Amino acid sequence: MVYRLNFALWRLRTVLRLFIVFFLWSVIFTGRNEIFGYNEAKIITYILGTSIVASFVLSSRTIDVGGEINEGRLTNYLLKPMSYFHFWFAKDIADKLFNIMFSVVEITLLIVIFKPPIFIQPASFLTLLALLAVSISIVMYFFINLLLGFIAFVSPDTWPPRFIFIVITDFLAGGLFPLDILPKPLFTILNLTPFPYLLFFPLKIYTGGISQSNLIIGFITLLLWTLVLAKVVDVVWRRGLRVYSSEGR
Repeated sequence: MVYRLNFALWRLRTVLRLFIVFFLWSVIFTGRNEIFGYNEAKIITYILGTSIVASFVLSSRTIDVGGEINEGRLTNYLLKPMSYFHFWFAKDIADKLFNIMFSVVEITLLIVIFKPPIFIQPASFLTLLALLAVSISIVMYFFINLLLGFIAFVSPDTWPPRFIFIVITDFLAGGLFPLDILPKPLFTILNLTPFPYLLFFPLKIYTGGISQSNLIIGFITLLLWTLVLAKVVDVVWRRGLRVYSSEGR
């Protein structure tokens, strides 16, 4: 019952967050046609889209990596002829598919009940580019979560930094509003970090309004961050194994 209750409360939290943001923007658009260059249909589509994309990008089973290192269970994987990274990536994908099923059902019910205006991207090419951005973001977020788990190589406390990261990511990734409504200098600086490419960038591609130059720069930045994080993960992993111990195993 512990695991079932934990899952139920997590989905409840996700639904409540979605409803709060949805109703907030619905009230903001009362009597207005456009705000910050967005009409109501695009904003609502963006908000609903963050729930779907987040369930696929921001969900991860690598939260257990730190515990395995601290408890010495990592040894069980090191003794087997398998890739530790491939194993966890496979678990991640399975978890994401499970989460997205619930997310789609929740959003479908919201649309059926409240019938909000929805923006459908007419250009299939942009939809494919948005899916490509989501795919790369999944890999990038996987490396970020591994780094958070590798904190266990030097410290037994891995949950506090991960909790802080989750809270910050929801805001900086654009989970509450499109990031381009921020002041331009702040938005420009934020684009240099990996956060906007987790949610905002794929959804901005889908909803439109992104220039070709910004699209190219966005994909280059996303790929560079993914490659840099992959290299950092490899370095930290190798150095971590030098100090890893599993007493009693």
